[in-house]
This record gives sequence, structure tokens and C-alpha cells, in this order.
Amino acid sequence: MSTITPQADTAAHRVVSDANWTEQRRKLLEREKELTRLHDQVASERRALPWRRITKPYLFDTPDGPRTLAQLFGDRRQLVLQHFMFGPGWEQGCPSCSYMADHTDGMTIHLAHRDIGFVAVSRAPLPDLLRFRERMGWKFDWVSSAPSDFNFDFGVSFTQEELATGEVLYNYRKGYFPAEEAPGISVFFRDDAGDVFHTYSTFGRGVEAMMGAYVLMDLTPKGRDERDVFYKMEWVRHHDRYEPGRAFEPAPEKVAVPVAACPHCEA
Repeated sequence: MSTITPQADTAAHRVVSDANWTEQRRKLLEREKELTRLHDQVASERRALPWRRITKPYLFDTPDGPRTLAQLFGDRRQLVLQHFMFGPGWEQGCPSCSYMADHTDGMTIHLAHRDIGFVAVSRAPLPDLLRFRERMGWKFDWVSSAPSDFNFDFGVSFTQEELATGEVLYNYRKGYFPAEEAPGISVFFRDDAGDVFHTYSTFGRGVEAMMGAYVLMDLTPKGRDERDVFYKMEWVRHHDRYEPGRAFEPAPEKVAVPVAACPHCEA
């Protein structure tokens, strides 16, 4: 675990009386309430966004055979879709996307009772996805978008030609991205006629919506305890690859990462 002693932690913070602590906590509570109200306001604005109709006939490989986007909803009218970084030829899925997915199985029953289905989508062949899902012990639906341009159209997969230019269109702006696959979350609605509409997508730090563990970390004195580097989730491992009883200690040197591979998928 961390080598920082309790004395070192205490020395970094003021220790005050109960009354003083309560006063400071009440001041912070007001800021937290402001944030909650802002969150509710932004959520309302998100729901008010216009929709776009999906007309392209996307096909996905599923355990039940080829399925259209509309068929991924099951018997729900809303669909939350995780763009899971797992490209063709990869040995395993991205640890950060796996960290997201670790939160999923406990949520799906509750989502279903709010008329929301869930599915993860990756470009890797379906047998590779199902093999990795079994290793990780997950139960959520996971399908392959390999038969279609779905990942490219939704800005989470990039061609080698795009990567060679040094910048790709990701998170609604052009810039550098170090891999051929990227994370994201997309939301869809299916009406009674069976038409599908894209209502929302989020990328970058927006995918923290699925990372409940981060919410709890943010409550603690050390917070997320991450380095200020491009890939702040360098500490994340697949949940079956953490060393027992140890917190991750980052190496001081920067590790070179091949652009053609997922930069987060080392064993």
C-alpha cells in the first residue's frame, strides 16, 4: 500500500475543533448544492438536444446472429451504448474501458426498469469479445461492429491514414489521439415505428459517467491520486491483474507506446 505515513498526511492538513470543522463543512455544502443544481440544469439541457435519425443500415455480430441497431434495444425504447476499445487483433480489451465495464452489471437491472437497455460495442471479432468477457466475469451484452462502419461513423475508430496525419476528429474537435480506437458513450431512442434516433454521445472525460469508483475516490483525502500526465489512468489494471495488497506506483520515465496499438492495453 502507500508508503506515506499517517503523520505525513496529518501534517499536510489543518486539524481544527469540532465547531470549526462543522462551519467549514457547511460552507463546502453550499458549493456542493450549487454543483448539484448545475448538474440538474445541464442534464435538462442534454435532454432538450435535437435528435438525428439513423438511416444507415448498421449490422452487428451478436451471439444470436447478425442484428441491426434497432434490434440491440431488446424490448426497451432507450439504449445506452459503450464504445469499448477492443480492436481487431488485440489480445484483450482496454483496461480503462474495462474499468468502466466493471460498473455495468450492477446497473443493468435498474436501467431496464427505466426503459433503458445497455450494450457494449467493439470492432474486434465477436469470439474475442466473448472470450474476454468470460475471463472478466461480465454478463452484459457485447457485440461486434466489425461488419459495418459504425465505429468510424461515431468517431471512435480511426484509419491508419487518419492517424498518419497526426490528428483525428474526436470529441467534436480535431487533435492528437494515440490509438486506432477511442472510448465513448452513445445514447439512442427507438420509436413505436421502429425508427432509431441518436440523441447524445460523450467522449474523453465524459465517459466518467460510467466510472462510479471515481465518485467515491473524489470523496477521499487523497482523491484520485493520479499523476498529471496525458494518460492519467495509467494506474488502472484489469481487475484480475492488480497485485494483491499494493497500490500502483508509476515509473518516473515515460513508456513509449506503439501508435498502432491500444496505449492502455499492456498486460
